[in-house]
Amino acid sequence: MLQQDSNDDTEDVSLFDAEEETTNRPRKSRIRHPVASFFHLFFRVSAIVVYLLCELLSSSFITCMVTIILLLSCDFWAVKNVTGRLMVGLRWWNHIDEDGKSHWVFESRKESSQENKTVSEAESRIFWLGLIACPVLWVIFAFSALFSFRVKWLAVVIMGVVLQGANLYGYIRCKVGSRKNLTSMATSYFGKQFLRQNTGDDQTS
Repeated sequence: MLQQDSNDDTEDVSLFDAEEETTNRPRKSRIRHPVASFFHLFFRVSAIVVYLLCELLSSSFITCMVTIILLLSCDFWAVKNVTGRLMVGLRWWNHIDEDGKSHWVFESRKESSQENKTVSEAESRIFWLGLIACPVLWVIFAFSALFSFRVKWLAVVIMGVVLQGANLYGYIRCKVGSRKNLTSMATSYFGKQFLRQNTGDDQTS
């Protein structure tokens, strides 16, 4: 299944053209890809640890900066090309057509009733927890560096925000679908929260 967005040059496709699941199969809770799960967290957590302990580990700013950027780059490649596909069946990338036009493609693998390709709940939790928590920490580091006037570290933390934020946005697009679906989902969520709050206020009054 291939869908082309009307507002931007993005595509939402089914990963590897798998068939949609026709029967409800329980998700397995065990970790099916331990190596992928390890490296999904290893590079990004290591980058944060080095950033927090850099002054204790080394007196050289250049050494710490290069180490963090290398870890962030390895994390970006591993999460974008390996762990997302294996752990949650999602993948995104960009390609340029013959006319030189850039297209963003967001893939999601549909579970098949004929193949044992169900996503592990444990791996899914690990994937999304690491994917969301680490960019949030880099945003906090960015504000901390800005307000504490640690200007030399701004480039490093901005790199962390950009690289990990890009993966977060890409996989959210893969999970939710087109930008219209993402907007409608956010609107629906805040609408439900608003109605729930008003209902609670009416009951208390």
